[in-house]
Amino acid sequence: MTDQRPAGGIGALQGDAALVRAVGSMALTAAVINIIVGAGIFKMPATLSAQMGAAAPLALIAGALAILPVALCFAAVGSRAAATGGPYTYASAVFGPFAGFIAGALMWISNVASSAGVSAALSVQVAGLFSAFAEPGMRAGLIVAVYLAVFLLNAYGVKLGARAIAVLATLKLTPLFLLTGVGLFFVDWNYISWTDVPSWSVMGTSMVLVMFAYSGMETALIPSGEVRDVSKSVPRATIAAILLVVLLYLGLQVVTQGVLGPALGQSGVPLADTAGALWSSGRTVLLLTACVSMLGFLMGNLLGTSRLVFALGRDGYLPSAFGRVTATHRVPLLAITAHAVLACVLALASVLDASEWVAGGFDTLVLISGGGNCLVYITVCLAAWRAQRIDLRERGEPFVMPGGAAIPLISVVAMVAIVATLTAKEWLALGGALAALIAVYATLRVMRPRKLP
Repeated sequence: MTDQRPAGGIGALQGDAALVRAVGSMALTAAVINIIVGAGIFKMPATLSAQMGAAAPLALIAGALAILPVALCFAAVGSRAAATGGPYTYASAVFGPFAGFIAGALMWISNVASSAGVSAALSVQVAGLFSAFAEPGMRAGLIVAVYLAVFLLNAYGVKLGARAIAVLATLKLTPLFLLTGVGLFFVDWNYISWTDVPSWSVMGTSMVLVMFAYSGMETALIPSGEVRDVSKSVPRATIAAILLVVLLYLGLQVVTQGVLGPALGQSGVPLADTAGALWSSGRTVLLLTACVSMLGFLMGNLLGTSRLVFALGRDGYLPSAFGRVTATHRVPLLAITAHAVLACVLALASVLDASEWVAGGFDTLVLISGGGNCLVYITVCLAAWRAQRIDLRERGEPFVMPGGAAIPLISVVAMVAIVATLTAKEWLALGGALAALIAVYATLRVMRPRKLP
């Protein structure tokens, strides 16, 4: 693809060729960890304990067995596709534009909802530290300021954005690893069970939560068009990040449960309460860590998802202006703006309790998010198998999954089993979203047949 100057544009370039490949393996690993370790880990230990009791760590182990094969599939297909778009690009390259559009649109819906939810949760965390932010108006102002800050960091180039993500990842991971390492010496192992599972239905419900907590690599891998040496960087970053996150999450669950005991299930801020039980100032430190973690998630979410919006514009599903890159900083500015504004509006609606005009849309998006991620994972795993079978590759020597179809098959079976635990209400929301997306695709095909891939 050649660079183009859009008619009437101000210093903008078109397509992937205008992007700068400035992200290496270490920065990509930090980006994957940064998005996965977002807000969920700061609440998950208490929720798992309330559901699973002393056997809560088993849900994390089961989740690891489900997510590790998925990560291998992402590593394999991601090493073969160098264009921006992540799962959208993988599905399009292997199964055609319809599968790609559905995967990309589902991811955008899910990421808008998760960004809005995390920013609203961030405002609540800040209100817990500073009472002035207890008022909805103050929290709304904080949300606007946060989105403006992450917008500016993304607007000034991928190098600055990647560096900010690396700094935020370091700031939030250091206290979490310290809590895990120190806390293990204070664990009462009588509060931990490796066999006493309440029931398989409870395990299934807990797995949905665990998979949500493990999700995020799909967003971090979207900016492949700005990654150096994709065939090596993507596998290294994906596998290393998932292994670190699995160890961290399992360690935090054991420490919180072993220190707080039965009180963990009633804790609203389990990591902060655990740190406070070990050190008087630890609670404040972990509350601050939660704020940094959520800010890092928002930063990574905007960086990754804006590139998805860019890819949809590049390929004609959105107006071509979304696929343009500024000449000065080489970023898709309109795509960054669109995602930030949508997420900010939803977050403000939640904080200001404006559900009457949102008309339940935010709750619906949240319901779609979990199931939508699993459907995207299924698509990516099938794409990884197909891409390896036909030896699809763009540049460099790709990562090859051992065992042929075995790993993708295990991944798909695991995701189908998890999706099967969704309630009828969640399936209705997910089915409604899919039906709407199919209608949008059919309309675009009729109206813009020559512009779509």
